Amino acid sequence: MSVASLRRAARESVSGLPREFWWLWTSTLINRLGAFVATFMALYLTLDRGYSASYAGLVASLHGLGGVISSIGAGVLTDRLGRRPTMMIAQMSTAFSVALLGFMTDPVAIAGVAFLVGMASNASRPAVQAMMADIVKPEDRMRAFSLNYWAINLGFAFSSAGAGLVAEYSYRAGFLVEATMTLVCAVLVFLKLPESRPERTEKEKAAEPEVSLGTVFRDGRYMGVVGLSFLISLIFQQGYVGLPVAMGTDGFSSSDFGMAIAVNGVMIVVLQIPVTRYIEHRDARRLLIVSSLLAGYGFGLTAFAGSVAVYALTICVWTLAEIVNSPTQTGLVVRLSPVHGRGRYQGVYTMSWSVAALIAPLMSGFVIDQYGAAWLWAACAVLGTVASLGYWLLMRGLPEEAAVSHEAGVEAGVEARVEAGVQERADSPAPATA
Repeated sequence: MSVASLRRAARESVSGLPREFWWLWTSTLINRLGAFVATFMALYLTLDRGYSASYAGLVASLHGLGGVISSIGAGVLTDRLGRRPTMMIAQMSTAFSVALLGFMTDPVAIAGVAFLVGMASNASRPAVQAMMADIVKPEDRMRAFSLNYWAINLGFAFSSAGAGLVAEYSYRAGFLVEATMTLVCAVLVFLKLPESRPERTEKEKAAEPEVSLGTVFRDGRYMGVVGLSFLISLIFQQGYVGLPVAMGTDGFSSSDFGMAIAVNGVMIVVLQIPVTRYIEHRDARRLLIVSSLLAGYGFGLTAFAGSVAVYALTICVWTLAEIVNSPTQTGLVVRLSPVHGRGRYQGVYTMSWSVAALIAPLMSGFVIDQYGAAWLWAACAVLGTVASLGYWLLMRGLPEEAAVSHEAGVEAGVEARVEAGVQERADSPAPATA
């Protein structure tokens, strides 16, 4: 492919998206540039503090438990209070709790504050996803979700490599840098992003029942997607809880892990946009089946790794699964979510990842301590196979553009509200409060 073709592809990939999306994208990028703690928590507890892999798994699971609890509440707040205030509350709480965690020395205190960090850091996800669905047209959403995931990994590519160097100097510095960057995100949301929550008209209220959490849990196909999301995230979580512990057990340093896992971020930065252009209009069922198999067997190959280079090679395999799975699955979730219940639906979807974050560390710590890492990687291969079969069964008969017609009358109103919010900020001498 020529340079001119690459430039044209890049322009087409980023064109046509609203300004508010790019501010949201920038906030995501800043947040991930400072994401040190989650990446190196396991190494911090095992190598720096001298705790066992089981204790490190317990702390990470408490972090995940906090996310499970907050995801549902944050989804409700996103629908009731709004996207913007929910994000600001979550980000400011995250900044405070992450900074506090860096000064904890008692094992009980570390576990307790890690739980608070999990609650705060996970609370912004339903709001971010709901706002993105609000402000981006249905036909552009897969591209928007892909670009947002690209921003996550662009930041991760730099933060993971930088965090390895920071960890060699001071883990506490990593906690403080992440807290500062998260606070910057809250300021950016306050200054640049208007509220995007669609308001229901009286006619819509009379025609459609109010979306509750019970509505979400009774939606059989959607809950099937949530369950499969849990299996996939349980696999991917091992890259950040099982893999660093396994590499540490094999005698590799935090810098070695940083170099290996940075391949994940770099590969997504390089391939996310061209791969998304290739898969954008292809069969979602096939994409989800193939990505599930790549994820499971990519981690399964880790059982044969004995050097940083081989670890990096296995990371390449399951990273390709991430590149395909993330925008495809997120787009499916939005398609199955009613417009006026996006916060709750996104909250339940986020919960699947939070439950996986709760279980994965316990799973990896127990299996590695009792049986060895090879059994953990074999379990990942089995989970990937089960997930691929589940997608094959679940996606049969799903309309290609489900729920798009239902949204058509709402999108114009949302865009008008966003534009009005931007104009109000331009005319106002000071930013409006949340």
